[in-house]
Amino acid sequence: MKMRYFKIILLVILISLSGGIVFANKSSTSIEDPPIVQRGSEIVIKIQVNHKGNNFLHYTNWLRVLVNQKEVARWEFTSSQRPEGEVFSREIKIKAIEDLEVTAEANCNIHGSAGPSTIKISVKD
Repeated sequence: MKMRYFKIILLVILISLSGGIVFANKSSTSIEDPPIVQRGSEIVIKIQVNHKGNNFLHYTNWLRVLVNQKEVARWEFTSSQRPEGEVFSREIKIKAIEDLEVTAEANCNIHGSAGPSTIKISVKD
């Protein structure tokens, strides 16, 4: 009987320590942008990352941004240098010369990526 209580207590402790891991998910991204911009203007694109259960065992380990299929930004994270929260954002600045296709993707070190997010920005004269 004592062994059974010990196992239950141990299980409760393990669940408590793991925190959000029990409710964890894949890293996902969303992109905020102006849909139409003037040619030659500098624009700011904001990428938001959502990932439940960020802790030293389970975290977003990278985020990358592609513009017209070329990587223009990448952030790497480690267990000791994790993102600042379950929801965080990064910004990039780009000069709009031609129509742009922006793709962002983030990855969980355990569960992987929810897939890329892609938006299109029209450049007008």
